[in-house]
Amino acid sequence: MKNVLKHGGAVVPLVTPFTAGGGLDEDALERLVAAQVAGGVAGVFVLGTTGEGARVPADYRRRLVELTVQHAAGRTLVYAGLGDMQTPDVAEANEFLKAGAVAVVAHPPISQKVPVAQLSAWYEGLLNEVAGPMLLYNMPMTTGVSISMESVGQLLGHPKLAGIKDSENDPKRQEELLRRYGGRADFSVFVGVGALMEKGLKWGADGIVPSVGNLIPAVCQELWAAAKRADWVTAEKLSGRMHSVAALYQQGRNLNESLAALKAALQCRGLCSARMLPPLRKVSELELENIRRQMAALDLLN
Repeated sequence: MKNVLKHGGAVVPLVTPFTAGGGLDEDALERLVAAQVAGGVAGVFVLGTTGEGARVPADYRRRLVELTVQHAAGRTLVYAGLGDMQTPDVAEANEFLKAGAVAVVAHPPISQKVPVAQLSAWYEGLLNEVAGPMLLYNMPMTTGVSISMESVGQLLGHPKLAGIKDSENDPKRQEELLRRYGGRADFSVFVGVGALMEKGLKWGADGIVPSVGNLIPAVCQELWAAAKRADWVTAEKLSGRMHSVAALYQQGRNLNESLAALKAALQCRGLCSARMLPPLRKVSELELENIRRQMAALDLLN
């Protein structure tokens, strides 16, 4: 199957909402997707790092993709993460594609690490088995390994390789990645680090994957649109707004803490609860109220 879709725009990594019993909160999921559709984003990315992807039980994963596709109803694209993927286990990837995901997104394995020199072979095996488009996901903060430029180059041209979501906080790498592999009709480059998104778009990135889009989806899509028309004055203002809102849940926190704070902010908006899957914990009531006050100051409350 040849990859024929050029991907781009703001693709928001959606949080995964849970009930008090730890089940998938289907009503909250509908609200979250509706907010993204209203914001006009190009797509949503479920089961990524922001969505606690690897922790979501297998019983809920297919259902989550199916419901997201159903609620999106063709108004925005749906991308699905594969979690702690192993080469022989492609059944889930193909289930997601069958359920309507436009592409699956795969980072290197976490539990059984693959040496950097063997990553291209590992990914090629995966690409050969999946039934549709796949994006590479470079996230060394969680995987402990960076997908090298050489690995990307060796995989380039595979008929099912759709692109890469690069979440490595390295401006030099970002620039080099886009210099080497940007601008291709069959390969899309997404910037996954908020601090690098404006610059990445200026260098020719096809899209962005901003966690802050859970709160301000329209602003994120507008940043991409401003960059496409080379309106860098507007892009700078929009980027500044994204940084200010992202600081609400990221500043002074590690990755896991920031995910909990983001969900708390969404609870303040009435979109989902602040519940997290163990071992992650939701924020304290005191911190929740502090987040609510900061949101009011940022004009984020309805």
